[in-house]
Amino acid sequence: MAKNSILIVDDQAENIEIISALLGEQYRVLSAQSAEAALELITRGNLPDLVLLDVEMPGMDGYEACQRLKSMPGTSHIPVIFLTGRSSIEDETYGLKLGAVDYITKPISPPILEARLNTHLSLKDASDQLRNQNTLLEQRVAERTAELLKLAEDVILAQDTTILDLASLAETRDNETGNHILRTQNYVKALASHVKDQPRFRTQLPWEQINLLYKSAPLHDVGKVGIPDHILLKPGKLDPDEFETMKTHTTLGRDAILAAEAKLDSSTSFLRVAREIAYAHHEKWDGSGYPLGLSGDAIPLSARLMAVADVYDALISKRVYKPAFPHEKAVEIISESKGSHFDPDLADAFIAIADQFNGIAQRFKD
Repeated sequence: MAKNSILIVDDQAENIEIISALLGEQYRVLSAQSAEAALELITRGNLPDLVLLDVEMPGMDGYEACQRLKSMPGTSHIPVIFLTGRSSIEDETYGLKLGAVDYITKPISPPILEARLNTHLSLKDASDQLRNQNTLLEQRVAERTAELLKLAEDVILAQDTTILDLASLAETRDNETGNHILRTQNYVKALASHVKDQPRFRTQLPWEQINLLYKSAPLHDVGKVGIPDHILLKPGKLDPDEFETMKTHTTLGRDAILAAEAKLDSSTSFLRVAREIAYAHHEKWDGSGYPLGLSGDAIPLSARLMAVADVYDALISKRVYKPAFPHEKAVEIISESKGSHFDPDLADAFIAIADQFNGIAQRFKD
């Protein structure tokens, strides 16, 4: 077992010789005849397990040397015992306040010195073990945190993949969608971001929810996968019966997402928002929408946001049964539908950031 090292700092060579003779068999002894020499020795990497430090020395005294040692991260844990001829309570109190662990008066009694060294080296060993355990614990916590972050990234990737896979079902059925999915999800994010700090929406739209809205928006028409081709792809306006069938895409979308949630076996599925949007994005503020005829705040906020985004994109897009309206006309129509089709506050927000919608439309145009 390696010996503990003791650094003796005293300007009197005979004092160093006497203490070295007392400690030489049990400890590895280092020495310095000034505080400056002691600090230089330590900074070169000769870290002792304990320092016996004379208080009264020419140049830097023991008090200042102790302060220096305690102020440096690499040496602050080294116990310091003052050696001095001063015996007043004030001197001892001052030394302990500076960080010393003990105060031994000269002339030195060998039994007292040995007992104090054993005590403080035992305490230092225990402190070192605790510090090493804390370091190991911090490493393990960091490793576990990294593992959890990787797991979270994998879960998010799986969620995103699930959403995109479901969205692609509808996209492959409807040859008119083009970049509709990209545009609408960006409209929803822009609108939600604009109103998130308004008192009415503040608690409902933290950034995590806005991000989930953005990811879920592509599933708003997933139910179209269940609509017959002769209706979904009809090159003209739908008749009343066909329109009733088309309206069922909201219920079909909800059911498809419910089925996916059941496979995930989670009561707090990330698909909840997508299910709300798919089922309720054709509801209207005044209750005249479908499938349930919900009105006002009974319509989920996610669906109310999607309603603005979906209608705007439908208005500016060319369809077999209608030409594409210019941006200004779309803004006018949505403004006129404030309080009937759309949540009034969301309609106002849309008007305020209509240029952003136009920019998104241009960036992702068909």
